Amino acid sequence: MAEISDPDIASFSIVDYVVFSLVLAVSIGIGLYHALTGGKQKTTQEIFVADRKMNSIPVGFSLLASWISAIALLGTPAECYSYGTMFWYICGSYIFMTLISAHLFIPTFYQLGITSVYQYLEMRFSVAVRLIGSIAFILYMVMYMAVVLYAPSLAISAVTGLDLWGAVLTVGLVCTLYTTLGGMKAVIWTDVFQTCVMFAGILAVIIHGSIELKGFGNVWKINEQGGRIEFDVFSVDPTIRHTVWGLIIGGTFTWVGNYGCNQASVQRYLSCNSLKQAQLSLYVNMILLYIVLSLLMMCGLVIYALYANCDPVTAGYISSPDQLMPFYVMKELGFVMGLPGLFVAATFSGALSTVSSGLNALAAVTMEDVIRRVFKNVAEHKAAIISRILACVYGLIAIGFAYLASQLGPVLQVAISLLGLIGGPLTGLFSLGLFFPWANKWGAIFGSLCGFTVSLWIGFGAFVYPPVPTKLPLRTDGCLISNDTNTESYSIETATSFLLGATTEATVPEPYPKIAELYSLSYMWYSLVGIIVVIVFGLLFSFLTGATNPRDLDPRLVCPVIAKVFCCCPGRCRSIKYCGVLHDRSLSEKNPDPYGQIPTSENGTVAADDTFL
Repeated sequence: MAEISDPDIASFSIVDYVVFSLVLAVSIGIGLYHALTGGKQKTTQEIFVADRKMNSIPVGFSLLASWISAIALLGTPAECYSYGTMFWYICGSYIFMTLISAHLFIPTFYQLGITSVYQYLEMRFSVAVRLIGSIAFILYMVMYMAVVLYAPSLAISAVTGLDLWGAVLTVGLVCTLYTTLGGMKAVIWTDVFQTCVMFAGILAVIIHGSIELKGFGNVWKINEQGGRIEFDVFSVDPTIRHTVWGLIIGGTFTWVGNYGCNQASVQRYLSCNSLKQAQLSLYVNMILLYIVLSLLMMCGLVIYALYANCDPVTAGYISSPDQLMPFYVMKELGFVMGLPGLFVAATFSGALSTVSSGLNALAAVTMEDVIRRVFKNVAEHKAAIISRILACVYGLIAIGFAYLASQLGPVLQVAISLLGLIGGPLTGLFSLGLFFPWANKWGAIFGSLCGFTVSLWIGFGAFVYPPVPTKLPLRTDGCLISNDTNTESYSIETATSFLLGATTEATVPEPYPKIAELYSLSYMWYSLVGIIVVIVFGLLFSFLTGATNPRDLDPRLVCPVIAKVFCCCPGRCRSIKYCGVLHDRSLSEKNPDPYGQIPTSENGTVAADDTFL
């Protein structure tokens, strides 16, 4: 077959570089401003929780930016392009995630006044359980940040011609700089700015495509003809990649892991000036999630409508679906100077916001869960300096791991597959403590270990024998197909499965053995499986080793979930609703110490003791 010449794609102009540079400069400026104003980041409270003075609007934007990374910005349109619109149903999980997180998880963490969410695990169980949670989070977040830096940089550099490592290094250093200088205030306000940039870049794609195709109605019609409009998969088979139940139910528990008990999110709630503002921030985030998910799916529809007769991947213009968005922008919008720069800025804004959230969260966890336990009487001004150094060090580590990511090849794909499997057991661990007053420390330890073991086993099996989703048909009759597809590629769709559900279609060289059927579970159920395993085995080991008497628990460490769900039940049912926990006993009668049975230091954090288990 005759080879086709490269399509007419614009190159990055000086104006584009200026636009991109301005976005980075504004981000640094926000960091400098907060480093030189207010308390000037001299305390860990200001660095990690912004002195608890933020309100719901900027925190809601920041919550969105923390989990809508550059991977999601590139992968979600590719998901819609390749597999259709079923993924849109995940919007149904947002309301349930918000209700659960805002009213069952957040009140406990906020009212305890903690900085690291893993301090709760020590209060409820033991130091060992706290360390299990902290270590799992640190490993997870370092790997995740490396992927967020590297994967979109490669996808964009392959299309735009930007230097790959120049982009990784620039974005990584800028993010590290403003996070280290400005602390949580800088992170939150740069997230607001970067979210606006992301929306501008996404809207540019949708508006141009709709104009080019004479209205979004025509876009929808072309997608219907191409079989992309699909909303009727109601099967209860858990091995089907996307079903209504998997996306809504499975999606709910996946998102609860991100928003209910993840350190990066909890820190934002703790930065609010009241519990009500913290809860409202989740509702602001929910509305923004609906908007951004819908816009990204619309981008996928627009791109398919334009390339319905000439798939760029099959034609050899690009090497993987995650390059569709940058390819579209450079080819279709490149004639407008500055628009490619705006899109690249929007994409890397997603990376900046996610990485900055991770850096601040990692610094907080390391400071509160490791350093303050080893060095029991660290002065506050020294702790603030150490915290800023930690953020800087983790930034450099993320850049270093991004380089390793480029060298690991398939091993990296294993790591990415495991990312979504860590959140489930961690959510199960927090759920065990919050909702099951009979759970004890041994149940928490063995339950979490069982949860991680089962999750990692499923994840590893799914990597060795990956499910093979069927992509919808693509046409090439409108173009000649090139046989030269040697462009360097790296699919970020597997990482997107953790965030917004785009996964890479696997190539099966030979038939799978029977054991492969064990690993065919849809990734949408991974988190729920991890939660169930932790709770079941956690309760089993708790009762085998002597369950906790609910009457002996500090009521602030247990959420009265039954009482909240069945709030209209008469008062005489109170003991049943509270599962034996003395929620109606006054705080002063139960324990006057605001941190329950755990001694506290002068700065309000949990003081270290010598009891490990």
